Amino acid sequence: MLIGVTREATSGETRVSATPETVGRLTALGYDVLVESGAGTAADFADDAYVAAGAAVGTTDQAWGADVVFTVNAPTGEQLDALKAGATLVGLLSPGLRPDLVEQLASRPITALAMDAVPRISRAQSLDVLSSMANIAGYRAVIEAAHAFGRFFTGQVTAAGKVPPATVLVAGAGVAGLAAIGCAQSLGAIVLATDPRPEVADQVRSLGGEYLPVESADVEVSATGYAKEMSEDYNARAAALYARQCPKVDIIVTTALIPGRPAPRLITAEMVASMRPGSVIVDMAAQQGGNVEGTVPGEVIATGNQVTIIGYTDLAGRLPAQASQLYGTNLVNLMKLLTPGKDGQLVLDLDDVVQRGIAVVHDGEKTWPPPPVQVSVAPAAGPPVKVEPKQPPKPKRPERLFPVVALGAVLLFLITAFSPNELLTHFFVFALAIVIGYYVIGHVHHALHTPLLSVTNAISGIIVVGALLQIGHHDTTISVLSFVAILVASINVFGGFTVTRRMLRMFTRS
Repeated sequence: MLIGVTREATSGETRVSATPETVGRLTALGYDVLVESGAGTAADFADDAYVAAGAAVGTTDQAWGADVVFTVNAPTGEQLDALKAGATLVGLLSPGLRPDLVEQLASRPITALAMDAVPRISRAQSLDVLSSMANIAGYRAVIEAAHAFGRFFTGQVTAAGKVPPATVLVAGAGVAGLAAIGCAQSLGAIVLATDPRPEVADQVRSLGGEYLPVESADVEVSATGYAKEMSEDYNARAAALYARQCPKVDIIVTTALIPGRPAPRLITAEMVASMRPGSVIVDMAAQQGGNVEGTVPGEVIATGNQVTIIGYTDLAGRLPAQASQLYGTNLVNLMKLLTPGKDGQLVLDLDDVVQRGIAVVHDGEKTWPPPPVQVSVAPAAGPPVKVEPKQPPKPKRPERLFPVVALGAVLLFLITAFSPNELLTHFFVFALAIVIGYYVIGHVHHALHTPLLSVTNAISGIIVVGALLQIGHHDTTISVLSFVAILVASINVFGGFTVTRRMLRMFTRS
């Protein structure tokens, strides 16, 4: 079968649905590939590079007349007319937002697969175009904000004064939001983020951001992998949070989208008016209506209080080579799934939940919308576990220690009664050392016991000195015990300093 890679007709589109690298992988699956002349020019992929990878270069009619047609954006009516009967169209079709396009596709004897309808399950991650493009768009949104902001993101201390770091608020911690958080944090900004899905809190913190929760009964674990439309109670509480944060932050990046519906309104004109002059807002949902009141899709505007609102709808396309490579890789992974025999023959299995999820039209029959797929990240509910109430610990009875104390007192009396006077002085010092050591070390945090003990091993030097004074004694037993004492105490001394140096080296910058 022949795969046709088309040149995008949408104004300003820089991406292409296949790169020279992905063409080689498609031919390895047994397909022939024809690239429309100039399809990769905007992404810096020349026709010669495609030819070197094993593809042919042809005309527009040849590309749209192929058995399988790759495109980035949804085709026009004229382009649909160029498709031959039985062809398979693959692209970003937005079937949930464009019912008119779905009807146009169903009126033709073709099969249409929407890459932006891939269910968010683990097995389909390699096909998830929305995640691929959102990752790039989130990164690029922060770059655009930094350019418009015109000031440091990270804090600076200079001879001319101190510059505080920028504060960035990311509304929505999906793939795009997490990419924005990571980019802003790597530039040195203080990053705040909020999202109706509580399960993303750890992901925000892992990237160095601070999660701002919206306390509401409507907050729950997502069952689809996407944010859902929230209740009035949640929206009111979220609005209060944004109203509190807008006057404090320098940059806001909004990423909130609900599949198949217009973007929810998060930031009102009053909130924008409360921001400091020079602040920047990047509305990543501009193409679907925008999260910010006053956003103009595809344009940059300045409000009366000098707040810049960026409504670019082509953030991923502003990194065309990278975006094309990721999108092309998603298509390759799709073709691997649709080509089980690796023989260049496309086989669509509608019993497979992934293939069924992206199928908009099959052989001229409308198959949209697909049945819902539950992809909750919440752990499966198990049988209820009966938890026995904990019994309070029984209080220790001090009278139980009386026999032990009495026995210790008797032993101490016997030792002192039958010991020579010279030993009594040393024994008294030894007893005081035990008491003092117990109370001193007992009040030291357990994490410091190892370095404390390794250093205090140097006290063994006292034993070395005492043993050296006794080793020359005429009694052989005393000399042997003195030698053993010197050996063991020396090991303690040198070993203690060795352990201490090794621990300190762990905290030394290379």
